[in-house]
Amino acid sequence: MAAELLAQGGARVTVYDAMPSAGRKFLMAGRGGLNLTHSEPLPQFMARYREAAPKLQAAIDAFSPDALRSWSEALGEPSFVGSSGRVFPKAFKASPLLRAWLRRLDATGVRFAFRHRWTGWDGEGRLLFRTPDGVAAAAADATVLALGGASWPRLGSDGGWVELLAAKGIAISRLRPANSGFTVAWSNVFRDRFEGQPLKGVALTIGAHTVRGEAMITRSGIEGGAIYALSAELREAVLGLGQATLTIALRPDLDTAALTVRLSGTRGKQSLANFLRKAAQVSPVGIGLMQEAAIASGRPLASFSPAELAHLINTIPVRLSGVASIDRAISTAGGLSFDELDADFMIRKLPGVFAAGEMLDWEGPTGGYLLQASFATGAAAGRGVLSWLGPS
Repeated sequence: MAAELLAQGGARVTVYDAMPSAGRKFLMAGRGGLNLTHSEPLPQFMARYREAAPKLQAAIDAFSPDALRSWSEALGEPSFVGSSGRVFPKAFKASPLLRAWLRRLDATGVRFAFRHRWTGWDGEGRLLFRTPDGVAAAAADATVLALGGASWPRLGSDGGWVELLAAKGIAISRLRPANSGFTVAWSNVFRDRFEGQPLKGVALTIGAHTVRGEAMITRSGIEGGAIYALSAELREAVLGLGQATLTIALRPDLDTAALTVRLSGTRGKQSLANFLRKAAQVSPVGIGLMQEAAIASGRPLASFSPAELAHLINTIPVRLSGVASIDRAISTAGGLSFDELDADFMIRKLPGVFAAGEMLDWEGPTGGYLLQASFATGAAAGRGVLSWLGPS
């Protein structure tokens, strides 16, 4: 995005990419449908970025969700709003949009140099790259660093830039997993039976934060959209206390009294699992979670009264023992401090060097917020470079 703004402004631009082809993480983002941005009103949209919102406000005002949708349409990929308010290209995939974008960049003279991994600067201030043919150097009037975080390192962003910039005295918050899963010590019986099973229509709570949505049981823990929406709070609790308790409500639209009435009927010869499934519409995986909670309490689930079962259905405690590894997280928290940047996204201690995207210290939930801020900060850095270079 920075390259596009710069080329439109008359600059000669080369994009150096460590990978053999462009946009590999962009393609990964579109693997299940490319969620470009979100349609909610901008004040609510900005609140999703929490404490980083004031730092991102000007960039997103200048390249808003509506502007992103117009940009996509101009590339031949009109968008639509899904039932959740998320915005997708009509093709639903990332590849058609990326191909159209690369064609337009090529037409404006943007050059790509692949298999060039940036390794810092030489004594003359030239950029240094590790390439299959050895070390290469390039002089630049201005540089935009868009080096990503450290999630999915096989796609190119491995966080190796942190030490390079820290050595220049630049403040960087430790990179941490964001929009990630968490580890849970499931029993062998639960793990073997319910690995890969979804929890639908649940409410997840930690402290004062509650999210409705879906989650997925994994062999080592739990992940999914509702988990990702709480990942910042869950992560900080786990890292600070060594563990966190997530509360799951299986039937959040029914209160304990209503559930108690349903569970006070005669069970007859039904198994408890069948009774819970029919009387309270609890899924098999939900019943499995109730069994896990009962085991942890030291009581068999069959000994619970109707009122106790009703209470448990919406207050299942799940102890999270760790955060899934950063290389499998959707995105990264932490990064280059905004205090190191001026209003044009230039690093104050490195005149002529700008930074954008996930390498900056912000995090947003899934739902289009990640791509929106990456596009917007890239555009902001491009405008900043044009201002720095002055009239051509």
